[in-house]
Formats: sequence, structure tokens, C-alpha cells
Amino acid sequence: MRIAVGGFHIESSTYNPALSTEADFVIVRGPGLLDAPAFSFLAGFDAEFVPTFFARAVPGPPIARPTYDAFKADFLSRLQQSGPIDGLYLALHGAANVEGMDDAEGDFAAAARAVVGPTCPISISLDLHGNVSQKLIDQIDMVSAYRTAPHIDVERTMAKAVAMLMRSVDEGVRPVVCWCPIPVVLQGERTVTTAEPGQSLYARLPDIEDGDGIWDAGLMVGYVWADEPRVSAAALMTGTDRRRMETAAAAMGQAYWDAREEFAFGMPVGSTEECIAQAMASPTWPVFISDSGDNVTAGGPGDRADMLAALLAAGASDVIVAGIVDAPATAAAYGVPLGSEISVRLGATLDPAGSSPIELSAHVVHRLESDVAAEREAILAIGSIRVVVTARRKAFTTRSDFARLGIDPEPARIVVVKLGYLFPELAPLARPALMALSEGIVDQDVERLPRSRTPRPTFPFDRSFAFTPAVRWSARA
Repeated sequence: MRIAVGGFHIESSTYNPALSTEADFVIVRGPGLLDAPAFSFLAGFDAEFVPTFFARAVPGPPIARPTYDAFKADFLSRLQQSGPIDGLYLALHGAANVEGMDDAEGDFAAAARAVVGPTCPISISLDLHGNVSQKLIDQIDMVSAYRTAPHIDVERTMAKAVAMLMRSVDEGVRPVVCWCPIPVVLQGERTVTTAEPGQSLYARLPDIEDGDGIWDAGLMVGYVWADEPRVSAAALMTGTDRRRMETAAAAMGQAYWDAREEFAFGMPVGSTEECIAQAMASPTWPVFISDSGDNVTAGGPGDRADMLAALLAAGASDVIVAGIVDAPATAAAYGVPLGSEISVRLGATLDPAGSSPIELSAHVVHRLESDVAAEREAILAIGSIRVVVTARRKAFTTRSDFARLGIDPEPARIVVVKLGYLFPELAPLARPALMALSEGIVDQDVERLPRSRTPRPTFPFDRSFAFTPAVRWSARA
């Protein structure tokens, strides 16, 4: 059995004024794909996997059109040269946006379908924070989406998409896909699967699957920081029993709709100033503060210095700010001897219209040794406040992100991260965790963001309307 593998993966905020280019992606081509950690799970399958092209970037701005066109052309060329294949697996996200294009995943899958033809089965995996379109659904035969947020089932989801594809080929059975759009789009920070009602909703999915008529049941919460026509939550079903699939999709759609008012932030929230004051008064530490409006993992630039300015104004001490992307400040830190004092204008380098920089003097206390300018990171000390500056966008989500800079977050009183909810490695360290409802292009107050292309009515932008689940089928059904 020969299975081709490829795809691309990014979550794109349409409110981010910059563009993602090839330099923002980690790209694997040809045989290198099979050696990539993200695809190590393929070694557990008894099949010949034919690697093509895969590009992945941290969440960020839309992809520049020339970059996307080059990615797609590279992928299609390799797919065309793959020879006879029995199936195609695409690792996708669901919330990619391309300059001048709303539905990148739908376009990518349609181009792949044109190459492999109508009889080749295609299976895909998606992030539950993706937005689904009919165009995408019409190209595929199987789909599996993450069921956890924070995401701890990425590899399991990808493996399931591959397993369904191999089952289809082995058994000569062609499953179909249906979906139920739900006119709700909420923040990922409100829809975590470790708290109610998300926990109970996602706990229903395994019981829907019977291994026969319904192969996979999924629930997408969508991606709220995109203003485009496909924005919505959705229930997804893959299987062969159309009656049961339709019933299950409609039931999950209704259940999500009924729970829409119950979703809440899974941690205490407040203004930037309120969170700082609470952290400074806390008898336990480290207190983690999420600078949520500039959350890099949701597509924020990561360049805002507002939180640092507020910390300085409040007289906070023993603080780690991880981090602020500022290529000029990082370059300045590498241009002087370690321990030197430098004057920098910090912040607002990627989105200068969105915030204001601050001018300060700081000592360069640590640098990550790298000959590659884009990979450089440094620590600037302003009194007892340590600020990590990076040459390119970076999210600090694991302990190793701190350790590689010689930082231990546990003894600090306050640790600021440009996240929303804390990732699994950091959450146990927080005593407590707070989320600042700070301003930014991934503002948690989503109702104050401009909406011109999102379908209406959609909750929470509209509230006084009725919803009746309507299940839609893939054209391949």
C-alpha cells in the first residue's frame, strides 16, 4: 500500500497586518518529511509512505500569496511525481488564510484532488480551532480533528486520519463525510476541553463512534480571529451509515448551540493593571500572567510592550517577561559585550500602528549563542525585571523554552507570557495563573473587533436568533 503524505499548517489572524513568508515556516520536503518529529508516528504503520511537502509555522499573519503559491506548486509537483498511490493524507490546520484568498485549505485540497483524481481516497487531520468550508469537505473522504485544548492529542489525531485511510484501502470501503455548521464562534480560551461545558461535549464524541457505521466524530470550535465567510463551529462525521451520521451531526450541533452561553474563561481574568496588582499582592508565586491580546499562539505579533510598561509603572519586581519580539533590540543586545548597558526603543516593530514602543536602558545579561540572526534571543535586565527579546516571533509554552536561556521560572514572583490559556507544562507551575484582557489583534473582547465578512447572524456578535441544525454532505457522498 502506497500512501502519499503532505500538507501545510498555520493559524492565520486576518487582523494581523503583516504577512507570513517562507522564512516563517519550518519546511520539510521529500524524504526529509518522514524524518520530521511531527510524522514519526508513521513508523507504526505497515505501509509505504510517499513524502511530498509539508510546511508549518506558529500562528501568525496571513500567508503572502507568492509564498503560498510556491508551497502549493512544490507540493503538487511532488505529488504528481509520486507514481501510483492508494491514498493521500493531508495534515492541515483549518484556519490558514492567504493574501487575497479566504479558504486556503479548501484550495489546497481541491488542487490535490485534481492531481490524484476522483477515485483516490483523501484523509485529512485538522485543529479543532479551524474553520471548515463546503469546498474543503467536497474534496475529502475522511477527517479527524483534535479533541483537546490545550492540544495533547495531535499525534493521536494524525494517526487516526492515517488509520482510517488505510482501513478504507484495505477493506475497499469508501466512507463519506458530513458536517453541521453551527453559527457560533468563540475564543479558544473560553472553549477549553478541561472545563465545562467543553469537557462534557468532547466526552460525547468517542461514544458516537461505533467502529463501523461512524468511523470518526469531531467538533470544531472554529477560529474567532479570522473575519472570513467560513467562520463557524461545526460538527463533523466520517462513516458509512448516513442515517446515523446525520443524526449524530445534528445532535452535536444542537448540543454545542445549547451550551453557547455556558462557556467561560478557564482562569481568573482582569485588566492588565488588575492582574499586575493581584500578582504583586499574591502570597504565592510564581504568578503567571497571560498577555492575551498579544497571544502569539493565537496569531498575535508578540511585539507589544504595553505589559512591560505597566509593570514598570507599578514598580513590580522579580519579573520575567517572555518575551517580546523585536529584531532591532535583539541585534543591539548582540552588538555589545555581555553585561553592557544599552538604550533601546522596545516594541511595536511588527505592528507599529497597533501599539507604541517604550524607551528604556537595560543591561544585556544573557544571549543565546547562534550564528543565525533570526534565531537569536537575549535577556535584558531592567532592575529585577528580566525581558526576553527575540529576533522573530516566539511563544514560550514549555519549560525548555525558558531553560535554553538559563531561566528557571519557578523562583520568580511574576512570569508574563504572550499566551491565552497556559500550556500543559507551564500550568502546574502557576500559583496562580491570571489572564490579562489586554488589547491587541487577538483581543479576547472579540465583539469589539470589526466584522465585515463573518456570516451573520453568528453568536456572540448576534444573540436574538434561532438555530436549527442542518447537516450538509460532501459532494463525494
